[in-house]
Amino acid sequence: MATKQIESIIAPGTAHYVGDGFRVHNFIPGASGLTMQRMSPFIMLDYNSKFYFSPTDKPRGVGVHPHRGFETVTIAYKGSVAHNDSGGGGGIIKEGDVQWMTAASGVLHKEYHEENFSKKGGDFQMVQLWVNLPAKDKLSRPKYQALSNENINRYYLENNSGEIEVIAGAYKNVKGSASTFTPVNLLNAKIKKGSSADFNFPSNYNTSLLVIEGSIIVNGTEKVAPDNFVLFKNDGETFTVEAAQDAVVLVLSGEPINEPIAAHGPFVMNTREEIMQAFDDYNKGRFGYLAD
Repeated sequence: MATKQIESIIAPGTAHYVGDGFRVHNFIPGASGLTMQRMSPFIMLDYNSKFYFSPTDKPRGVGVHPHRGFETVTIAYKGSVAHNDSGGGGGIIKEGDVQWMTAASGVLHKEYHEENFSKKGGDFQMVQLWVNLPAKDKLSRPKYQALSNENINRYYLENNSGEIEVIAGAYKNVKGSASTFTPVNLLNAKIKKGSSADFNFPSNYNTSLLVIEGSIIVNGTEKVAPDNFVLFKNDGETFTVEAAQDAVVLVLSGEPINEPIAAHGPFVMNTREEIMQAFDDYNKGRFGYLAD
């Protein structure tokens, strides 16, 4: 099979705050051609690189806000977040956990640093990913998948050289823990220094990497520093990741949803009229109620 070649390696830009609790680098949509259409089904990726938050008695975060037409996936690497939504979903997302919220027809939600973490302070590092939904599912019923780290399926690399956490999709013979609407592979590759892992995805899938910890070498030649994003061309199926240092790498690969995208703020639909309807439904209270 042909090797999947790198299209670009993208360094994190200037960080900005979402609310007062998330200091993020925005990769999707972003510079270097990372549009929603190019990265479909991944339509947003905000990366809160490792950042120390000082202790506080008032948890930082983002208050009540709406979403419609897609899914939000929050992956906690350091720190913890408390989540609640108008569909009844909620809980504490601790280090290593994943929260997969299907907003679909519409929810209100809020997310704050968890109370004990806020009081103690500490390093905070997370990814929030938005995954688009096909038109036929955009107005489906909202749902919530809470994936604790111990319940995420794993593939163990040979010779105790690391593991692949299979959040969604599949890696070799291990299936992902989350259910998805379209083919999506979301993996945490944890590889020890000097070891490597190989990956295989269809050439038409949009595939990328985010280096969370350590540094890596892709396909034996391309060195990638921590906090950098790797975009692959749609020209091959396989690639390898070698850990130059103990590394954690988020691997994303999904089948594009070849439909129009109309996006405005917290709503991602297919037409401008559907966006206007989303605002109307939100203003009329049809997303439910959630106290801040």
